[in-house]
Amino acid sequence: MKRILPLPAGERAFQKSPSALPIGLRHAALLAMLPTAATAQERPNVIFIVADDLGYGDLSCYGASKVQTPCVDGLAARGVRFTDAHACASTSTPSRYGLLTGEYPFRRKGTDVAAGNAGMIIRPEQFTLADVFRQAGYRTAAIGKWHLGLGSKTAAQDWNGLLDESPADIGFDESYIMAATADRVPCVFIENGRVANYDASAPIEVSYQQNFPNEPTGAQNPEMLTKLRPSHGHSMSIVNGISRIGYMRGGGKALWQDENIADSIVARAVRFIEQSAGSPFFLYLCTNDIHVPRYPHDRFRGKNEMGLRGDAIVQFDWTVGEIIAVLREKGIEDKTLIVLTSDNGPVLDDGYDDHAVELAGDHRPGGPFRGGKYSAFEAGSAVPFIVCWPGRIAGGQESDALLALTDGVASMASLVGVSLPEGAAPDSRNSLATWLGRSKESCPYVVSMAANRSLTLRTKRWKYMEPSDGKPIIPWGPKIETGYLKTPQLFDIKKDIGETKDVSKKKPRVLLRLQHVLKKVKEQCGERLF
Repeated sequence: MKRILPLPAGERAFQKSPSALPIGLRHAALLAMLPTAATAQERPNVIFIVADDLGYGDLSCYGASKVQTPCVDGLAARGVRFTDAHACASTSTPSRYGLLTGEYPFRRKGTDVAAGNAGMIIRPEQFTLADVFRQAGYRTAAIGKWHLGLGSKTAAQDWNGLLDESPADIGFDESYIMAATADRVPCVFIENGRVANYDASAPIEVSYQQNFPNEPTGAQNPEMLTKLRPSHGHSMSIVNGISRIGYMRGGGKALWQDENIADSIVARAVRFIEQSAGSPFFLYLCTNDIHVPRYPHDRFRGKNEMGLRGDAIVQFDWTVGEIIAVLREKGIEDKTLIVLTSDNGPVLDDGYDDHAVELAGDHRPGGPFRGGKYSAFEAGSAVPFIVCWPGRIAGGQESDALLALTDGVASMASLVGVSLPEGAAPDSRNSLATWLGRSKESCPYVVSMAANRSLTLRTKRWKYMEPSDGKPIIPWGPKIETGYLKTPQLFDIKKDIGETKDVSKKKPRVLLRLQHVLKKVKEQCGERLF
C-alpha cells in the first residue's frame, strides 16, 4: 500500500486507512474492512466503563504502588492491557464527544468543557456509538457522568419537567446521568430526561451568570462548607456542604449526597444488567470517583495513604468489582465484552483542598508521562485501556499498539456487523482486531486536543505539538505543565517518553511530514472547522 508521504528510513510508514481518505471514500473503504456480521448468538454484551480523571499511573496493574486496584487488575489479567492508548482530548467534554461520535472534537464548536446548563453538544442527527448497538438490536443505557449538555438550548432547560433533548435522542434507550459533573450545578441525577426523585416542593433554578437572592455561596458563607473547601474557584452555590461551579436553588430531596454518588450509579447499572441479561445490551457506564469534589463513601474513607484521591480510586475499583459480580451472578460474564478506560489524564489539585498534592508523595498519577489533565503533553491524553472478554480474548496480554478512543464507533460496528451511515464517525477506524488482542497493529496516528484547543499528533514513534498561545503552567490553579509554545515541537517518544528534548530542529523532515499530516486531517472536514 502507498504511504501518505515518504518518510525517513526507520520511521513507521503511515499506511492509508479510512481516516486518511475524503469522507465520501472513507465510508466505502471502512465498510470493505468490516468482517461478516456476527450472528445474534455470537454478539457479546458490551460495557464501556469510563473513569473520570483517572491517570495512566493510578492503577496497580499500570505500576501504582500506593493504591491497589484488584478488580481492575483482574480484568487486565483476563484480557488485554494497552500501554499506548489515547483519548482525543485532555479534558472531559471533548474526550467524551470523540468517544461517542468518532469525530475529533476540534471539528465542532462548543466542544470545550461544558457548563452544567449547556445544551446538548451531540446533535440528534449525529450517529453515535449507542446508535451502533441500537441498530444491531441491543438495549442501550447511559449511566453516570454525562457532561455533554442537555436540552436543545443552553440555559433554557426546564429542570422541573421533561427536557426536550436527552440521551434518548442520540441512541440510548435508558439514562440515569449527572447533568455535567459533580463540581457543577445542577447537583441532581437526570433519569430518562427528568430530574430523578423530583421534589415539587423545591423547584430547581440554575444559572451560570448570577446567584439567586439570599442563596449562600462558598465565597460568602465558608462556615457552611462542612465537607470540603475550595482551593481555587468552586466557590459558588453550596450543596451538601460543598461549594460548586455555578448557581442553583431548589432541588430538595432530589439533590445528591456526594458520598452516595458511586452507590447510586452502581445500583442503576446493576439493575440495567439484571433486566437486560436475556438479550444483548450496551452499557455506557461513566463513574465520577476520581474527579473533584472527591468525597467517597465512609466505607472507603481512610483506606489509602493518599487521602481522598486514593480512596476515590479504591471506590472506583469497587465499582468495577460490582459490575463483574452481577455478570457472574447472571451467568453472562463470558458473553460480555468490557472496555475500561479514562476520559483524560490526571490532576491532583483541581479546585478543592483535599491535600491530594501533599499526600501523593512519590505516586505518579500520569505514570512515565509529562503533564496531566488539560495538557498537550502525553499525560493529558494517555489513558489506561483494558479490554476483557473471557473465553474470546486470550488473557494476560500486554499490547504497546498505538490506539485511539475515537476508534470505538467503527470498531464496535465491526463487532456487531453494523454498516456506518455515509459521513458517520469520520475519524473512527476499525481497530477491532487490535482491541481484541488478535493483532498488534497500531493506528497510523492519533490526534488529541489540549484545553486551549491546540492539537498534537502522535505516531508510534513521534509526537508533534502544533504552535499555540498560552502559559507554560496552567495559571488558574493546577500546577500542570501545558506544553503550549508559539513554535512547533517534536519529540522522539521511542527514545524520550518524558518529552524532555524537542528535536524539531534536528529532525526537520520528520517535523514537516507530521505538520503535513495534521494539515490534511484538518482539511478532511474543512467545512466544519470552527
